Amino acid sequence: MTNCDNNLINPNWAQHGYIQVYTGNGKGKTTASLGLAMRALGRCWKVLIIMFTKGGDNYGELNSFRELSQEISNNLKIVQAGLDRIIYKNNQSDEDIKEIKKGWELAKKVIQNHQCQLLILDEINIAIDMEILDVDEVVEVLKNKPDEMEIVLTGRNAHPKIIEIAHLVSKIEPIKHYWNTGIAARKGIEY
Repeated sequence: MTNCDNNLINPNWAQHGYIQVYTGNGKGKTTASLGLAMRALGRCWKVLIIMFTKGGDNYGELNSFRELSQEISNNLKIVQAGLDRIIYKNNQSDEDIKEIKKGWELAKKVIQNHQCQLLILDEINIAIDMEILDVDEVVEVLKNKPDEMEIVLTGRNAHPKIIEIAHLVSKIEPIKHYWNTGIAARKGIEY
């Protein structure tokens, strides 16, 4: 018998889901949200991760998630809503905008139809900051989420309106970072 077959586990243990925000200029916002995803999967929750502004296959976490047991991976879906590059305000294309908006439409549908217990909107704060997504629309959708759904928003520059409606906000700020000495992003650590 596996954990997810155990009828004693109540996936709605708290009967209430909250809105969490991981923001700031420090390293670890996505990493924290993925740790939360692993914890929820270990409790048989249905988890959806939408990776805004991130496409491609060069992320270690994607490799790890592919290797999860069948039982756990049945409860996990990952959608990339971005191209295989980093975008900034000065290099965004119509295709970037299209992918991000497609990811947001999926998120709205999932929220409206109660399709998961944990929804991670990775780097959505960046899409809002770049004005690809309308903050007022995002706030309205979040305010009307299913009561039991937990939603996590990650990325730098979380909008004050997002912070205001969130129940938990963690601001991750660097005190010291090896990048400042010229060390590039490292496979297995940053991606």
